[in-house]
Amino acid sequence: MLYMHDLWVNWFEGEENGYNVCRFHEWRKEDGIELIDQIPLILISDELFNFIENDLQDLPASLLQDVHRKTYMKKNQERHTVEYAAVVTNGKDVMVFDTIGYTLPVKKSRLIPRQERLVFEMVQGKEPEHYLIEERVLKEHHILSLAPTKMSGLTRRERQLKQLLMMALDQLKQSDHPEEIRYWLTEWNPAQYPTIKQFSNDEAWDRLYEGTCNGWSMAHEELCKKMVKGQPFFETIWQGENEGVSQHMKSQN
Repeated sequence: MLYMHDLWVNWFEGEENGYNVCRFHEWRKEDGIELIDQIPLILISDELFNFIENDLQDLPASLLQDVHRKTYMKKNQERHTVEYAAVVTNGKDVMVFDTIGYTLPVKKSRLIPRQERLVFEMVQGKEPEHYLIEERVLKEHHILSLAPTKMSGLTRRERQLKQLLMMALDQLKQSDHPEEIRYWLTEWNPAQYPTIKQFSNDEAWDRLYEGTCNGWSMAHEELCKKMVKGQPFFETIWQGENEGVSQHMKSQN
């Protein structure tokens, strides 16, 4: 078995979509970067790589068995054994996972570019290990787990705010005040106000969702800012993303 040493990882926990496991250029100072002392490296099929990267289901039992207690983390100069963790690659991309003792990839990380290149060098000319995905539930994307195409090209901040906007839209749909949907659709598309008045609540919500679920713009940003106002949990997320941007801009000047 191949092993890697002294890896820097930036764990993203409970993420079922690979677009939320940020690549190195999107890591932030406040992220909790950790050092892995030793970890197995396994070349796997494209199918299994996609399964690990873009899902949160049980990993093949044989894969877990192969990596069991072969990873060591260093904390305060002490070496700690990790139950199930590995670096996996399909020869084109790289992902690190840690199940934190479960059977699914709860924590995921990318690698820094230099260590990614080392992965590709180490597996060059090798054949992928064969692991069978025993039980697989077909993954469906929805408003709280958008398809990758709807997040394509967005920055980390934009993805976070888009998810926040979708959470606010989902809450609006479930709320006791469905008449507000037409109000927010008008905020989003004021030119359509005469037509919007004729829409049912369901029609209005569909138009609002279809209009906002693609891309990201200043119009998205303004709508998100207005929709989260007065909702402490949502406002905290909003402020966290915007404070981060302010600090980054100060550091650039």
